Amino acid sequence: MRGSVVVGAIVVAWVGIWRLGDVVMESLRGQDALTASATLSRKRPLSFRGRPQGGPGTAIPTAGNVTRTTPYTWYVTDSTTLRDRTQLVAQLARDAGFALVGVAPADPSAHGDFVEHWLSTGQHGEMDYLANHVEQRLDPRVLLPGAKCVICVADRYHVGYPESTGGSDPGLRKGPACGDGGDPDVTGRDNPRGRIARYAWGDDYHKVMKKRLHGVCDALHDVWPDEQYKTCVDSAPILEREHAARAGLGWVGKHTLLIHPQLGSWLLLGEIVTTLELETAEQTAEHEDAPIPGADHCGTCTRCIDACPTDCITPYQLNASRCISYLTIEHRGEIDPSLHEPMGDWIAGCDVCQEVCPHQPDGGNTGRKPRAASDPPHESSFPGDIYPRYTPRPPAPSIPLLDLLGWGTAARQAAFTGSALKRIKLDMLKRNALIAAGNALRDRDDPALRARVEALADYADESELVRVTAKQVLAALADAEPET
Repeated sequence: MRGSVVVGAIVVAWVGIWRLGDVVMESLRGQDALTASATLSRKRPLSFRGRPQGGPGTAIPTAGNVTRTTPYTWYVTDSTTLRDRTQLVAQLARDAGFALVGVAPADPSAHGDFVEHWLSTGQHGEMDYLANHVEQRLDPRVLLPGAKCVICVADRYHVGYPESTGGSDPGLRKGPACGDGGDPDVTGRDNPRGRIARYAWGDDYHKVMKKRLHGVCDALHDVWPDEQYKTCVDSAPILEREHAARAGLGWVGKHTLLIHPQLGSWLLLGEIVTTLELETAEQTAEHEDAPIPGADHCGTCTRCIDACPTDCITPYQLNASRCISYLTIEHRGEIDPSLHEPMGDWIAGCDVCQEVCPHQPDGGNTGRKPRAASDPPHESSFPGDIYPRYTPRPPAPSIPLLDLLGWGTAARQAAFTGSALKRIKLDMLKRNALIAAGNALRDRDDPALRARVEALADYADESELVRVTAKQVLAALADAEPET
């Protein structure tokens, strides 16, 4: 789900359905700094495009747009340092199009007791898989015996254009879910619509990231064939945000998502757990007398906590069982009617806690100017600063509720092929749309939409989940009507 929904706990929240999630970065091609937060050495990395510097070889394309040079053995000499190795890792990740890259030690989590308490109190909801392989989640050395480092990368999937005020993404793919000229129509003032979290506006990030990570692993294997490499994108048992913070990609905010000081939290995370020894971000910081990676800059801000519609956030902790991302994407059954109204018009994920964050590049929905960054200026090789595969496509960014409530299996499959949202079953999607429809009808009557809800409540061919939700929505609307 980085969106991730993204659902997890405290600084070690691990689920990125999203966006949650979710998660974003920069392509650092041509920069001296390997990350905007000085994760790695600031000396200029070697170039591995075309004929490599320092040795012979023929460049060949590989999966993930990584240009490999065979053989790489010329690179390994008696004088090759851990920093040199890390420079190579950074170059390969950059050539694969990742926006941020950093290296963390393969150390156990510092929050093992909390994770176990979070699970034992049921805050993971119905996501039983999170309770599996806990030892591997808490220690990458159990996930991959002999692991020494975790290479952390990130893609950026959103830049903060103002959908709610009629703004548009110049790269938005035209389609039936978009307004005239491709402008996103999220508000649905004239035609009630259900919103989709931003991490799912483009192609499925699991596949987009994993293919490129495999390309990086293949290239590293050419150099160090005796080492092991395991790729992870959201589904593997690893506490990705904790490792990303240790790798210098940012810090884990009070909403449990990773925040980069310049790029905010619109990030998607991936990892390579490896037995290869590298220079870590903390070691680089010590050598360069730089700030220790992962320093928290949330301060006294509580905007994400205050804005959460379902009150599922406390500082550095998320009760996933109440999170809209979880409810709309992971939860398979009925949704507690007390949560219907707070869910608003979200039908697949939720971005509220990220929208209000003042660390977003656009300053968040705070009415403030963007926060000035103290790090070196961020640059990107990609137009709009987003990896191209995340360019919004139909049905993003929103779906007309009346249309969605008439979908069948074929319509759902056509809409979500190649999307991270394909995990949402049709009856769940209609459940979510019914709740959003109830909220829209509470604000303004729409005879056609109301008629569709009434029809679904008694339609024998619909699932019980859909029929029950429709009845709950109608009952709430009746209770809200003024007495005559």
